[in-house]
Amino acid sequence: MTTTILYSAAAGVATITLNRPEAMNAFGADMRELLYHRLCEAEADSAIRCVVVTGAGKAFCAGGDIASMADLQARDDVAAIRQRLLAGGETIKFIRAMTKPVIAAVNGAAVGAGMNLALACDFRYATASAKFAQSFVKIGLAPDWAGHWLLPRLVGPARAMELMMTGERIDATEALRLGIVNRVFDDAHFDDEVRARTRLLATGPAEALALIKQGVQRGSEATLPETLAFELQAQSALFLSADAREGTRAFLDKRAPRFGAES
Repeated sequence: MTTTILYSAAAGVATITLNRPEAMNAFGADMRELLYHRLCEAEADSAIRCVVVTGAGKAFCAGGDIASMADLQARDDVAAIRQRLLAGGETIKFIRAMTKPVIAAVNGAAVGAGMNLALACDFRYATASAKFAQSFVKIGLAPDWAGHWLLPRLVGPARAMELMMTGERIDATEALRLGIVNRVFDDAHFDDEVRARTRLLATGPAEALALIKQGVQRGSEATLPETLAFELQAQSALFLSADAREGTRAFLDKRAPRFGAES
């Protein structure tokens, strides 16, 4: 039986692939729980320094399986849909709390919950052919998977409301202009470009990257004094670390640092 979530690890990078290409990687059966467990596995593995989430085939993720939703509606089964929403919410919270950078490699359509999964990641790289849509309204629903929290922080409340209320589909160029994605790469070179950038993260100072992630999340909502207090604590904790000592020595020696190496 083919697993719907693939996991591989190499050179400090864990790649988690949604593997239901015949359905544009729409979430079916236990995919939500499997995704969560694979993210937990990557977080717990000290050899993993960076995580990539992507999709098999030509899509990133089409969101929820609409045929399955129709079946639940036919049975008036709101309990099952609530369980799916809870599982999705736990996945979003876990990605945000992970100490390792999580990259969405958006290799095609990212719509509905699939778009919000990508938004929960720390940053997003997209192919030139990628499409994005808050498509929930097209079937009479409102966004889930924290879309109401994630999207306004990237594009502002007015544009987020427009995207959600209209279900407008935007291309990668518009997503880049709006700040939804960090970079757009030609489809033919997408995998190589993502690999090169994740390699930078996998060889970076892990503790500093974790604190940067935490600091950016806090800084978007904290006061200036609270942010300064966090920076004081973070920098004091990092200053005498092995990676900081190595970084300083490497700078003075005019060489590339070897973060994570035994001192």
